[in-house]
Amino acid sequence: MTERTRGVQRAAEDAPFHEDFMATFHAEDLVASLSGDPATGINACIECCDRHAEAEAERAALYWEGIDGSSEVLTFTQLQERAARFANVLAAHGIRAGDRVAVMLPRIPELMVAALGVWRAGAVYTPLFTAFGPKAIEHRLAQSDAKLVLTDPANRDKLDEVPAPPPIMVVTREPDDAVRPGDLDFHDGMRSHLPTFAPVLRGADDPFLLLFTSGTVGAPKGVAVPHKALPSFVAYMKHAIDLRPEDRFWNMGDPGWAYGLYYAVVGAPLVGCATHFCEGGFSVESTYRMLEKYRITVLCSAPTAYRLLMAGGGEAADACRAPLRVAFSAGEPLNPEVIHWVNDHLGCPVHDQYGQTEGGIVVTNHHAIDHPRQPGSMGVPTPGIRAVIVDEQCCELGADVPGRLAIDTRKSPLFWFHGYEGRGSPLEGPYYITGDMAQVNEEGCFFFLGRDDDIISSAGYRIGPFDVESCLIEHPAVAESGVVGRADAERGEIVVAFVVLNRDRPGSADLVRELQEHTRNRLSAHAYPREVFFVDELPKTPSGKIRRHVLRERLNRPGGR
Repeated sequence: MTERTRGVQRAAEDAPFHEDFMATFHAEDLVASLSGDPATGINACIECCDRHAEAEAERAALYWEGIDGSSEVLTFTQLQERAARFANVLAAHGIRAGDRVAVMLPRIPELMVAALGVWRAGAVYTPLFTAFGPKAIEHRLAQSDAKLVLTDPANRDKLDEVPAPPPIMVVTREPDDAVRPGDLDFHDGMRSHLPTFAPVLRGADDPFLLLFTSGTVGAPKGVAVPHKALPSFVAYMKHAIDLRPEDRFWNMGDPGWAYGLYYAVVGAPLVGCATHFCEGGFSVESTYRMLEKYRITVLCSAPTAYRLLMAGGGEAADACRAPLRVAFSAGEPLNPEVIHWVNDHLGCPVHDQYGQTEGGIVVTNHHAIDHPRQPGSMGVPTPGIRAVIVDEQCCELGADVPGRLAIDTRKSPLFWFHGYEGRGSPLEGPYYITGDMAQVNEEGCFFFLGRDDDIISSAGYRIGPFDVESCLIEHPAVAESGVVGRADAERGEIVVAFVVLNRDRPGSADLVRELQEHTRNRLSAHAYPREVFFVDELPKTPSGKIRRHVLRERLNRPGGR
């Protein structure tokens, strides 16, 4: 055991025991910690920026590391001024309270400015993952009814293939970058407007975020995050992560998805802590460099990143001098060997957790609260959430009985999700059914067993087979396709496609590569099928639905198809 590891264990002993903590926990206290009142008026920009700028003008809010090694540090005061300028830009172009603004930017300072400016104007921030292709973008722009899309030159061309996009604003990156005729120039707009704008107050149920989550039936569903969700983000940052004002917090999750957006863009500044953006892609070397340069104390990432660090060897990890205190993993179950490796070589505990776009993290192994921790467990419910296991009739089940993981909304004051955009309530009685199978032991620790749908979890991303199948069918060679996940040691799962070709197209290795590139370019870089099998027909139910479990069974046969 290293000296760093012993220090971490001693610090954990100071945490209050879970039962004692919950006996005195009141969700109202978290609401009262905000500057605004969800009942009478609140603004996410005030909560994540203004109040911290007023308390300490030079307090650092964002550390940014560019892909070329350039860097920038912005204070809450600087972000406040830039957010006000952007709110004025939005207002000048007709954006009003409740309007949706789509943002497709890499992890650069303008992304944070855009989010704060959108909220300041009372509008709704809609992320677009920069790896999305035109098809994925088109769906989200149409379903969100976005009034504006903000992007950069590297992603601008994708919008050429989107029918009737909303007005496009471009963040130029280089001196010789030109904005096309008809597009709006972000920097020109910022220079033309004042750094003052009175924040537009909104109600508890008014959304400030709109994300889309993948499913197996139909297209991705819209999840509107209301202002009353802010206290749940505070609870997670304080009690689960144990984030402190002096911490250097780095959430490696992409802000185009829930985990990166909820807790890097919203959560850290919400509690007055600096957040970090690293624009470049993942590598073992760049991760250690970032950890050391910025003296990161709290790290959050997907299991894939930790597994790749482990594959890089203990020598490189032992040489890292970053003062890591705690780490978290999200997106898929964390391997026990990874937990031990991180503790042994990076000198800090890494905890597993469970969450969804619908509700954020709801079950976790807390750093700031002491409770039983079991190998392989995703933890206990976060404060303000009552997680339970139910059967098909929504009867609650006892310890060690597998069933459906659900949230009892009657006794979960911090659970804010009650329906998808335009689809009504997804609740079964008082229970929100997560779609995942789990069980809980006598000590209250929850264990993930699997999905009762067909979502593929790859490298921390949740991928809906329907999206990939729909994209493949657009290719002229494809008649039908069925998509499932295959277990993978590095990514958790990889996307596998079974493809029925049109009669005039024979299967070949060249066609496999063509289909992979088609999906990568049209849908997204993380969702393309890493394996493609050509088949004569797909197994289906009498009603014509693809029997994906049969396809998964085929992958387990000798020969793997």
